[in-house]
Amino acid sequence: MPTKEYKADVIIIGGGIAGISAAIELLNEGKSIVLLDRDHESELGGLARLSFGGMFFVDSPQQRRAGMKDNVDIALRDWHSVAGFGVDDILPKLWAEQFVNMCTSQVYNWLTKEHAIKFFPVVHWVERGLFKPGNSYPRFHIVWGTGQGLTDNLIKSMNGHSKSKQKLSQYFRHKAENLIVENNRVIGVDGIDEETNETFRAIGENVIVATGGMGGNIEKVREHWYKPWGEPPKTILNGSHIYALGDMHDEVEKLNGSVTHLDWHWHYAAGVRHPRPKWKDHGLSLVPPKSALWLNYKGERFGPQPLITAYDTRWTVEEICKQEKKYSWQVLNMKIMLKEFAISGSESNEALRDKKLLLFLKDTLFGNKKLVNDMINSPDFVTANSIEELVDKMNNLEGNNDVQINAIKESILKYDQQIDRGPKYHNDDQLRRIAHTRQYRGDKVRTCKFQKIFDSKALPLVAIRESILSRKTLGGIQTDLECKVLTKAINGNQEPIPGLYAIGEAAGFGGGGLHGKGVLEGTFLGASVLTARIAAKSINGKKL
Repeated sequence: MPTKEYKADVIIIGGGIAGISAAIELLNEGKSIVLLDRDHESELGGLARLSFGGMFFVDSPQQRRAGMKDNVDIALRDWHSVAGFGVDDILPKLWAEQFVNMCTSQVYNWLTKEHAIKFFPVVHWVERGLFKPGNSYPRFHIVWGTGQGLTDNLIKSMNGHSKSKQKLSQYFRHKAENLIVENNRVIGVDGIDEETNETFRAIGENVIVATGGMGGNIEKVREHWYKPWGEPPKTILNGSHIYALGDMHDEVEKLNGSVTHLDWHWHYAAGVRHPRPKWKDHGLSLVPPKSALWLNYKGERFGPQPLITAYDTRWTVEEICKQEKKYSWQVLNMKIMLKEFAISGSESNEALRDKKLLLFLKDTLFGNKKLVNDMINSPDFVTANSIEELVDKMNNLEGNNDVQINAIKESILKYDQQIDRGPKYHNDDQLRRIAHTRQYRGDKVRTCKFQKIFDSKALPLVAIRESILSRKTLGGIQTDLECKVLTKAINGNQEPIPGLYAIGEAAGFGGGGLHGKGVLEGTFLGASVLTARIAAKSINGKKL
């Protein structure tokens, strides 16, 4: 028998943003809750706590103030453009429609009006689309305080709720292992307290799986690698959460639950090793400088279409994965580095995270020198004052002679010659896209105006070795539109598994994959909040 036993109306497995949001809504409904999380209490919030805090909204107050005429029809058309849904993806399509229709009214308004979340006034424009439409308007709203501020506010709302002392019990370092079924209903979970090594059992009328994806389990990422991309890269950095392991996906499958599209992942192309790693192959996701040259493992420029960030992340990953060796380099100089270099995540954006407005403005206008100095000495960065010295250091870093001096020189000098001709004669797609990017005020201040790479006034040269970075699992546990976990299809029919719900990334952000294969970005946090609220209402027999 288990050493410890907990009881409540609802058992929530996972204390990320989805689990926290569900707890808040369940407290609003008067339900008693046991919230189980495998991490330490100080890390409550999961991957959302570590995130940059960008959120996708449609027709937001920020958009309207900027004169954008965004609407659900345009946004849903953009969504389908990047999703690549198949004819059988009925639930993901329905979930996509539900999210796009409800993201502003049920997520933005809930966060701002009930939980004191504030958003930066300038909306960022990411995933604009390359060979197919992406975001027609900027929709990436940045939380003032990053993902850490977002989770801190929600935790404050949860713990400060008028019913929390009577209705909410939280247990940390608790690893959920086996779902319990009685009379064909899921009634709880068995597991182990990893702090004391004691076993536990948590029993409730309903169980919510909110354990995230499987991006932190690199072996599972390899097992479910998207086959059209060939073999997985030799190195995949872990930019997910240490406990995003996919173990509850396996448990749901044991109950004949439907788990779909596990080969739909949202990887990033520009991963670098953390200078102070907290786990094996701990990676950070760069926001790749637009004015840097993106080169393959030999030092050849990608082409004929050059790689550049902010247009199509999935296509960029695909292009790198077409190479014999599936990693890449970015080559730039210190002037570009200071103007454009950034890393996604709360840890690397101190001014925004800590709500220091003057420091944020200083970093925006003059570059984040603290971040640059921290990363320039990390394992994937080399600097040099000549192209020859740079190539030697790049090859020494990788331990081979793959980078060819002639390839690097050709890549740099041809690009610089284009800039020397002047804007009227630019015939390089990267330069055209830089010109396009700078037309939007949200990007102009952080993008150089046609900066050459080999410029004696901008030295040293910098080369960044970039690996594919695991981040999000787009597929997951399949649910209906109320977040009830569904059985595997038999003769085309699926039924809800009584007592079992899945939310957030564990559910593929809704329906086992509401994004499809591609993402308009900023949608992960909002979908986690929305699925949590819907599940909590459903448990109480209501609609959101």
